[in-house]
Amino acid sequence: MKIAVYQGHQKFSIEDVPVPSPSRGQLLVKVKYSAICGTDVHGFLYDVVPPGTVMGHEYSGVIVEIGEGVTKWSVGDRVVAGGVPPQGKEARYISNPRFNYRELGYAISHRGYAEYLVMEDWEPTKIPDGVSDEAAALAEPSGVAVRAVRKSELRLGDTVGVIGAGPIGLFTIQAAKAAGASDVYVSEPVPARREAALNAGASGVYDPSDMIESVVAATDGLGPHVVFECVGIGRTLDQSLDMVRQFGQVVLVGVAWEETPVLPANWMAREVKLQTTFGARPSDYGMALKLIDDGRIEIDHMVSNADVIPLDGIQRAFEDLVNPSTQVQVLIKPDS
Repeated sequence: MKIAVYQGHQKFSIEDVPVPSPSRGQLLVKVKYSAICGTDVHGFLYDVVPPGTVMGHEYSGVIVEIGEGVTKWSVGDRVVAGGVPPQGKEARYISNPRFNYRELGYAISHRGYAEYLVMEDWEPTKIPDGVSDEAAALAEPSGVAVRAVRKSELRLGDTVGVIGAGPIGLFTIQAAKAAGASDVYVSEPVPARREAALNAGASGVYDPSDMIESVVAATDGLGPHVVFECVGIGRTLDQSLDMVRQFGQVVLVGVAWEETPVLPANWMAREVKLQTTFGARPSDYGMALKLIDDGRIEIDHMVSNADVIPLDGIQRAFEDLVNPSTQVQVLIKPDS
């Protein structure tokens, strides 16, 4: 089978390795689609991924072989990740009370940029019949958005700002609308992503150069009740804190890999609140799949035929996503 191995210095290699066999309590899954995550792109850009890593944690697949002792899964079941781990198997960012993502981040399980992968029998979540393989591959980033909204103080009828209309931002727009936001205002510089934001339900989309003034004006001079920062680059955190209304809340979703400048004198007198969020828990995967299944989160506006690539196109895809022009979401189809 083929796997994409990160070699360091912003380089991937495509390697042929034997198809693994599941041991007791394990499943062999054929990967149908694997989505390229913005976190992986940041890891590539800043070269913080350990050489030898097979990245990819947003994937859908089908079980093709089960190991001894597996009783709750069958060959042919369609699955994503997101299962409930047994005690002692929790992700390190949950079990370690002093987890540092910059230093320990890629200890998190990655392996989706491959034709096959092995999962423990507790790891999968079953894909609902009404959810396509392509959509299911985006359950994890949808779950990230669901968790961000759940961690927020968003109330029915509130106004929302979203900084960045990459995949996480687009899912956050839809999750916020599903949670009762009346209007969602988005900042995004890339035209294709601005259009995708409108298709996802944004009430207005603005260029970052005048986003604060535009969003404040659109909210009767007050600013949004909640702002979701989904970029993690440059001054976007400071801009989010400056945009939100008095006593409002900023939810930090985007992961910043560099020092982030803030100027508190601009906004601290408004007594705004900052809430971080990280990843998705099993319940967030489940809710994301439900929202995808009933149409409140949809991906048709995010993925075109041109955005589905073979595994050997991964190098070019990552290079393009560092500075996206037309790309919104890229899916890898490993067997193509």
